[in-house]
Amino acid sequence: MKKTLLLLCLPFAATVAMAQKDDNAAKFAALITPKALKEKLTILAGADMEGRETASPGQKKAAAWIEGQFKKFGLLPGNGDSYQQVYPVYFDAMSDQLLRVNGKTFGWDKDYNFNLQGIYKGNKTFNSFVFAGYGLEADYAGLDTKGKVVIVLDGGTPPAQPGRGFINPKVAAAQKNGAIGILTITTGFPRTTATPVKSPRMALQINDPAIFSANISDEVASALIGRTSKVAFADWKNVNKGNYYAELQLGATKNPEVRESSNVIGILPGTDKKDEYVFLTGHYDHLGTNASGVIYYGADDDGSGSVGVIQMAEAFAAAAKKGVHPRRTMIFMTVSGEEKGLLGSEYYSEHPTVDLAKASADLNTDMIGRGDTSRKADTLNYIYVIGHDKLSSELAPINEGVNKTYGINLALDYKFDDPNDKNRIYFRSDHYNFAKKGVPILFFYDGMLGADYHKPTDTVDKIQFDVMSRRAQLVFHTAWVITNKDNLLKRDTPLNMGSR
Repeated sequence: MKKTLLLLCLPFAATVAMAQKDDNAAKFAALITPKALKEKLTILAGADMEGRETASPGQKKAAAWIEGQFKKFGLLPGNGDSYQQVYPVYFDAMSDQLLRVNGKTFGWDKDYNFNLQGIYKGNKTFNSFVFAGYGLEADYAGLDTKGKVVIVLDGGTPPAQPGRGFINPKVAAAQKNGAIGILTITTGFPRTTATPVKSPRMALQINDPAIFSANISDEVASALIGRTSKVAFADWKNVNKGNYYAELQLGATKNPEVRESSNVIGILPGTDKKDEYVFLTGHYDHLGTNASGVIYYGADDDGSGSVGVIQMAEAFAAAAKKGVHPRRTMIFMTVSGEEKGLLGSEYYSEHPTVDLAKASADLNTDMIGRGDTSRKADTLNYIYVIGHDKLSSELAPINEGVNKTYGINLALDYKFDDPNDKNRIYFRSDHYNFAKKGVPILFFYDGMLGADYHKPTDTVDKIQFDVMSRRAQLVFHTAWVITNKDNLLKRDTPLNMGSR
């Protein structure tokens, strides 16, 4: 459900009071220009950064460049005497993948694939299988699958909810019915894109899964049910559900690796409230390069948000050099590991450099340079704001107030704050790791989930720098008010989104 609010009626007078025009704020917000943003994004999302994949040389190069920007502005290091908070990234790596049916060895990515968390270490042999149709809960009626491997067809149900931590509903159904493994017959073999054989995470996970899972071709599936000729995918609906017997050998070697990544943190000290904090965050990592060397530039995701943070840091630092200091300490942080499961912000939330109980807010920018192709309105004059009705009742009035007072006049779209949001956007960027610690958050987002999302074509030439600058100015003005308030933001609103 789409819900768009411009001003809350009840606290109107308070909103206006909190958003009285500050000439200094307007003066320094004007430093957030399309030209300045483009200059920085052209570097951060350029070929030299190689797509900035977490724990890669390109990501480390990007971190060094951001650190250099913070130093140039005169920010202090945010992690003791360092601008970088280094954290370990554990890569669960696999090799020697094997799938053999009745003595015939099948090819990786030609006939089967699986992810590292879903498969056994070493090789195991299985003999008893049950074909369970589409593998929906209703398909298990009358079938004895306890201790057996189920074979199911892809499709027949919506995909699992996106985001880390959600189990595929077919795997859940198989496990509920006592199966020890699930083989999903899928189209698209042989694969044209190589399946990853390394998986980064915050901790090693090399143990066997509670239930193993793999994708298989119709040729592998046909062999498992004893057919001498291949059953085409479209014909599997005519195959009888029930028990089948074959010899399946399946598994892989798991080889853990440890690498390093980092969050880049710059600090602008406050004055009378220097022991309280306002965070401005964005993630500077992206997807790196593929096996063919094609770069995933990540200009919008999240080069735009990271450059927004960097440019806001420059504007706040310029104000401080002119004697206009923030009352609270400003923490400008670009994190890595977001694309791998919010790793960098999770590490920071568990190893904070300041007391998060004294953090007034985190304003997170993740994709602010383009448009949502699914919007019916033919305009870029909007921004999705997530978190307006969560954790603090003061967030929305402040943000709405500055939007009006400074003539930014973006449409503030709150649709992703719906607890029933199928995309679960609230859980999919780095603000979440602040919110789970109780820190009030606003997340600014352009909604570009279609078009070039997570594709090599997310490039600088497609960024709308005029609207990007207005969106970043909105965040800047919101931060300016929060950092100069007499009190920390109230933490007075329950979180209505459930858990991740």
